[in-house]
Amino acid sequence: MTYTALAITLAFVCIPLVLSKALNLKLGADVTIATIRAIVQLLAIGYVLQLIFNQQNVLYSFLMVAIMILVATLNARKKGAQIDGITWKLALSLCAIEGIVMGVLLGFHIVPATAQYIIPLSGMAIGNSMVMSILFLNRFTVEIEAHEQEVELILSLGGTPKQAIHRQLIASIKASMLPTIESQKTIGLVQLPGMMSGQIIAGADPMQAVMFQLLVQFMLLTTASVSSVLLGFLSYRTLFNQKLQIIPEKFTGQ
Repeated sequence: MTYTALAITLAFVCIPLVLSKALNLKLGADVTIATIRAIVQLLAIGYVLQLIFNQQNVLYSFLMVAIMILVATLNARKKGAQIDGITWKLALSLCAIEGIVMGVLLGFHIVPATAQYIIPLSGMAIGNSMVMSILFLNRFTVEIEAHEQEVELILSLGGTPKQAIHRQLIASIKASMLPTIESQKTIGLVQLPGMMSGQIIAGADPMQAVMFQLLVQFMLLTTASVSSVLLGFLSYRTLFNQKLQIIPEKFTGQ
């Protein structure tokens, strides 16, 4: 891939710009900003990764992963602003995911402990966990808003906050996990995933690419489940006051 070829691929960006203009979607600015950010961010990270891979210093890998967690936390916390301590709860969830994933991959020597493997796989795990966290927080807020009276009724009958919120919590966790599960059901039939396709394009053996992709898919299942469950059980208690009453002002639209 040359810079000239990359420039030609901007034709793909022109199509949504034209459609936005023709249909008055008013997404032209967003598409343009997203494109510019993608170019700058990816080219910048490309040079950074070259430096890290050449140095092979574990401190650089640790710093890169820490930056990923920080950025993911700051991005996801916007969706859970009404939850007290959401920043540290998200950070803890993402750190737990990273610890589990790297603990398995490095502890069982599935991949080498080098930046070439640690950073890309960490990025996939943290990125997916961030998306699952956002999906969970969005759904959880909606569920509580829609069933506030039901929650208050259970509390008035002597139920604990955990009992009162249980149905909404489980529904939110399930909803945030479903996209990952459904995607895995059709993998290889509807789409060839990015990591697998990239390896094949680079000349890797297809079966080797398949095995690495399966590694990633199983890893993403863990990130989807652990991030949603951990974040949910860390967050629900802050929705109630000391008298075990739900706090209406925690939710938009109240």
